[in-house]
Amino acid sequence: MNAARAVGLLLGTAADAVFGDPRQWHPVAAFGTTAAALERAVYRDHKVPGIVHSALLTGGAVAAGVAIERIGRRRPLVQIATTALATWAVLGGASLAAEGTAMGRSLDASDIDAARERLPNLCGREPSSLDAAGLARATVESVAENTSDAVVAPLFWGAVAGVPGLLGYRAANTLDAMVGHRSPRYAKFGWAAARLDDLANLVPSRLAAVLTSASAPVVGGSWRSAWQTWRRDASAHPSPNAGQVEAAFAGALEIRLGGRTVYSHGTEERPVLGHGRSPDAGHVTRAVELSRVVGFASAAVSAVLALAIGLRRRRRG
Repeated sequence: MNAARAVGLLLGTAADAVFGDPRQWHPVAAFGTTAAALERAVYRDHKVPGIVHSALLTGGAVAAGVAIERIGRRRPLVQIATTALATWAVLGGASLAAEGTAMGRSLDASDIDAARERLPNLCGREPSSLDAAGLARATVESVAENTSDAVVAPLFWGAVAGVPGLLGYRAANTLDAMVGHRSPRYAKFGWAAARLDDLANLVPSRLAAVLTSASAPVVGGSWRSAWQTWRRDASAHPSPNAGQVEAAFAGALEIRLGGRTVYSHGTEERPVLGHGRSPDAGHVTRAVELSRVVGFASAAVSAVLALAIGLRRRRRG
């Protein structure tokens, strides 16, 4: 069973790399539409409705994954196919790389207006006040964080829990992006979504940092600096998870991240991660390359993890 899961994870990763996101009827988009409709029905400025919102949607995604896995029980080819399709649907590595590459080209051409227009595709920051250095920094930080959130984490949960893990994780992470921020509307309602996403990413974010350190030399970076910066600076970040991989990327590329960060709902003063110069268009390009390498490495690690879990279960049985 877990051999089929491992093969499915690898095939789904390959499909994402070759085809990118599904062009029509994307299940994550459909989930987002459902989540928005449920929010309109249950929203109150309180934590309890937010807990109900997150529990229904995430629980529903996990239940759908359980039903899909039952279809493939004792049918390895069906399990490979369903795992591959679920993996392809929830991964965001190709779209992340495409957006990062486009940002790098705009910055390299000194087209600040185009870069500002593209930034919302990567993160929720306010782009209008950002210069080239600020846009480059926002892009590298977003590429780093989303490498963990959109690639490493879903593959990890796919290895551990199969299709229910893939769908449940993507549901939790999507809800965090929708309602888990600290705006006046969502400070209470989005609390549950934010905490659930934090919990789901505790292990994957640290795995992403380790893989970033190991992969740094492939893009001409420093594994030693990545490891040291991760261990020294990650805990200073306000997020228990984003700082892990952002610090590792800063060290790998030998640049400085963090500082004043402006969102539509307010401004945060973030700690500085790493040493060296501020990032530029070239660092954006290298960050995208590093993200790709980390993504492929995480697929391999997740396949091995799925096999190891299956072997352990057989020994216990």
